[in-house]
Amino acid sequence: MEELQKQKLRKGFTTGTCATASSKAAILSIIEQQKIESVDVTLPKGNSIKIKIHSCEFTENSARCSVIKDAGDDPDVTHRAEIFVNLSLTDNIAQIEIDGGEGVGVVTKPGLGLEINKPAINPVPKQMINENLKEIAQDILSKSGIRVVISVPKGKELALKTDNPRLGIIGGISILGTSGIVFPYSTASFAASIRQNLDVALALGDDTTVLTTGGRSEEFSKTLVDLPEHCFVKMGDFSSYTIQQCAKKGIKKAYVVGFIGKLSKMAKGVKQTHVKGSKVDMSFLADLAKNCGAHEALVNQIKKANSARHVQEIIQGNKLHEFFKKICSKVYDHMKEQSENKVVLEVVLFDFDGSVLSRYPEK
Repeated sequence: MEELQKQKLRKGFTTGTCATASSKAAILSIIEQQKIESVDVTLPKGNSIKIKIHSCEFTENSARCSVIKDAGDDPDVTHRAEIFVNLSLTDNIAQIEIDGGEGVGVVTKPGLGLEINKPAINPVPKQMINENLKEIAQDILSKSGIRVVISVPKGKELALKTDNPRLGIIGGISILGTSGIVFPYSTASFAASIRQNLDVALALGDDTTVLTTGGRSEEFSKTLVDLPEHCFVKMGDFSSYTIQQCAKKGIKKAYVVGFIGKLSKMAKGVKQTHVKGSKVDMSFLADLAKNCGAHEALVNQIKKANSARHVQEIIQGNKLHEFFKKICSKVYDHMKEQSENKVVLEVVLFDFDGSVLSRYPEK
């Protein structure tokens, strides 16, 4: 791994934050009957960010506002895209409706955790819009409803540069974000943060760590493992590098925790699991299922699956639970090899609601 870059990378904000800011500006322009220049958006963790409003038009009962997406120093295809919201008051008192318009993709395949034939607007952005509107529009909601329609004029064109068409999200981009903030993707800085996290744990006398693939897997793992905050390490896509560093620095035990997508790649032996560098191998997963006793029709269904999450749903529907154990055992074998057998390992696979699908070795 290269050394940490001297220049600190700039954070940005998500399409979900853009849509929330546009929604907030729209309702404020109706309330105040004037153009809104900027808004403070409350993020999922309770902190806030000031967002500049690019355009703002309004009447007594409707408004159209937009924000220019700023991805910071992240190589994001939606950087500088204009995210619009058309907001109107309705007769559905106290109801906030959120829909997708031009340039927002429509979900056509299972396995994404979103309704089929509905716009690809993830749950966290919807929650952000709801909460930010409720903060300032209680008077309006006592007499009316609010309808929010998100649109991205260049969304259809931008989506061709993403995985959306392959995943069955047709006609535009997704409105995304789990934290509201875009953290720059940098190999050097991520590697440095991993090393630093391990160093802190060891310096504080702890030689057991929990290696997670992201924020949600870390959150779920804290219900399973009772360790101090500094023992939790976000390895992200760098599973091989992280376990090598654990072995090098003297970590005695590591829990390896994640969801089906990243763990499927790790089970195959992929060392860098970023979506841009590797895709889930459906043939590999189909072969695993076959080895677990899956019949031919099920094997073929897995080969044609839309995503790793879709595979999980298929496996659960067919009650082939041995499959999840096999994923964990293969991750265990690869991570054991990468650590040169110097680290005691336990692999935990979560479903998307935080329940344990499997762990290896079994307790």
